[in-house]
Amino acid sequence: CLDEEGKVHEFHSSWRDDDCNGCSCSRAGIRCCASYMTPVGYDEEKCESIFNKETCSYKVVEKNDHSEECPVHSWVG
Repeated sequence: CLDEEGKVHEFHSSWRDDDCNGCSCSRAGIRCCASYMTPVGYDEEKCESIFNKETCSYKVVEKNDHSEECPVHSWVG
């Protein structure tokens, strides 16, 4: 399989792309989907979600103080 970046992948292999999507190669082609959860149940007026591309995960923190994490009640992914 040849991915969008021009890299060749063997059949039945899997990898994570630069956008944190989990990808796999089969004879039918390449399939990619998000491999991380997105926070949706938190106080959006007080807090904001920040995506870390190195860990492929979100952290939800107070807008005025990023050292304070906010509780998250729901995640989707």
